[in-house]
Amino acid sequence: MIEIGRSIKQVEGYKAFIPAKFPGTDLSFIKNEKIISILSQANFMVGKLDGLTRLLPDIDFFIFMYVKKEATYSSQIEGTRARLTDALHAELDKTSNLPEDVDDILHYIQAMNKGLEELGKIPLSLRLIKEIHKVLLTEARSSQYPLPGEFRRDQNWINGTSPYDAHFVPPPPQYILNAIGDLEKFFYSHKEVPVLIKAGLIHAQFETIHPFRDGNGRAGRLLITFYLCQQKVLERPVLYLSEFLKRYRDTYFARLDGYRKGGVIEWLDFFLKGITTVAQEAIDTADKIVELREKDIGIVSFFGKKTSKGAMILLKQLYKSPIVNITAVRKATGFSRQGAYNLINKFIEAGILTPTKDKYGKRFIYKDYLDLFESSLL
Repeated sequence: MIEIGRSIKQVEGYKAFIPAKFPGTDLSFIKNEKIISILSQANFMVGKLDGLTRLLPDIDFFIFMYVKKEATYSSQIEGTRARLTDALHAELDKTSNLPEDVDDILHYIQAMNKGLEELGKIPLSLRLIKEIHKVLLTEARSSQYPLPGEFRRDQNWINGTSPYDAHFVPPPPQYILNAIGDLEKFFYSHKEVPVLIKAGLIHAQFETIHPFRDGNGRAGRLLITFYLCQQKVLERPVLYLSEFLKRYRDTYFARLDGYRKGGVIEWLDFFLKGITTVAQEAIDTADKIVELREKDIGIVSFFGKKTSKGAMILLKQLYKSPIVNITAVRKATGFSRQGAYNLINKFIEAGILTPTKDKYGKRFIYKDYLDLFESSLL
């Protein structure tokens, strides 16, 4: 077993986890036959996904949906019950009918987009992590005094009423700067450790340190994406793990617990299998997107010269936001109100858009496309 740290009794009477020097000198796990085999599969699938997404038309529009899907699942891991469709409705127009916790997803989307934008300007660092946390928690639905963008200055704990009966007690605040500093150095050191393995270790170690008062799970999952993007594992950010982690939520938390006790191989086995699974699912989704896009472009191309240009603009917009109302269609196309209604009706008649029949009012859904992202698990 590899020593990640130990639970040590504090002067207050409870035990807290004190991290060992990270990542330590024992890196034997990178030569483990099981890990080598799983890593090979993960690398192959990620490479295949990268090749496919390079050929995907309008990839930037599709990324909007991947980000929204990731935001939904990552927030649901923490107990949010709002769905992807709730977030899409909220982006279009907030109404009193929306679930209160849809705000968690919207803040996550903002944090993800902010991080992806900033990575083009500054390196992945503690500074960036704190900036993203600030976006994630500022004016968000959260616990009291979450200190957005600041490392905690008091003791936190996981599952329990206090540190005395908690399932896990992270490092006391005086250990945070050294521990998180070691993690930041690891971003750019130990080049002998494969990137996907490093991503798994970075996430597990971040969750072990739990440096913020609130939002550590979401921030730690954002960190996976930011690290993979910084390392250019993919040309475009279309690989997100939260759906897999939510699907196997109990195993996810159990493997993190095991990691802290030295079960690094077991954690990496789970993490790399997740990479392989979501890469394959993203490939399947990309194939279906291309097929759907070609079909609907063919349909729209027969709308006639008068409306075909606006129709193509609207179809492209639907890949970014598959729920629209009359205002959104007018804004996208520049059509008059009547012209927008006429275009929407053409899309409905063609089977591309479906009118809503729910609490959100008169809206129209690109259901075939949305179904590619919204799982029956939700």
